[in-house]
Order: sequence, then C-alpha cells, then structure tokens
Amino acid sequence: MIADATEYAKACQELEHLEAWLDRLRREHPTEKGLTKAGLRKMIARLHEDLAVYEGHLEVKKEHST
Repeated sequence: MIADATEYAKACQELEHLEAWLDRLRREHPTEKGLTKAGLRKMIARLHEDLAVYEGHLEVKKEHST
C-alpha cells in the first residue's frame, strides 16, 4: 500500500523499470513463455492496483476538502 507522495514516486519508477524489462524480454525472447514474463506482468498489475488506490484516496481527500 502506498502511503505518501514519496512512495508513489518510487512505485512509478519501479513500474517503469518493470515495464521496460518486460518489453525487453518480449523483444529478445518473443516465442518463449517463461515464468519471468508472467511474474513481471503480475508485479506490474499489483503496482497498477496500488497506484490506483492511492490516486483514488487523493481524489476523495480533494473532494472532501472543497
């Protein structure tokens, strides 16, 4: 769970790194179906979920403050 803006920034950087890694694997080994690709997709999905929860929390805070 992402608790603050610093953790959010770290998660965004990690997401970029994982997506680049997955792209590289897809280009270098397009026909292989390794656990690495599946694991990367799972980590990427979890980060997307965490980022979405944090962003949603910010929206709720924003609406309640106005």
